[in-house]
Amino acid sequence: MPTVFTKIIDGDLPGRFVWTDDVAVGFLSINPLAPGHTLIVPRVEVDHWIDAEPSLLAHLTAVSHAVGDAVRAVFAPPRVGFVIAGFEVAHLHLHVFPAWDMATFDFANAATSVDAAEQDGHRDALRAALRAAGHGAFVPAQDVGPA
Repeated sequence: MPTVFTKIIDGDLPGRFVWTDDVAVGFLSINPLAPGHTLIVPRVEVDHWIDAEPSLLAHLTAVSHAVGDAVRAVFAPPRVGFVIAGFEVAHLHLHVFPAWDMATFDFANAATSVDAAEQDGHRDALRAALRAAGHGAFVPAQDVGPA
């Protein structure tokens, strides 16, 4: 049975995408720790990060770095958070988000609802920053999935 992330990647569920390539995607979290919280997810279903091939982890980290640079450019936080947790969905995903303090890393503080227009704005700002940094080939022009 496909994971919820596979359903988003396949377009069966909506997602606000900021990155797509042949190996991974990046889309905004529906329960963000902070504005612009992005999940970097491999297209292949791998549950635990230690089960992923090293080359896949290297690619996910490189994408996370590019998205992290965009997060820093857009939101100007003192730090950019990077977490691999894995308890929410049994499909490897890396969390990249602006962090203002250690409380930002606490998943108990994640938003339980988000404003759609605000999320669209965060997506658009991150896409623009990624394009400006030379990653335009990986920035989708539109989201996939049902509206």
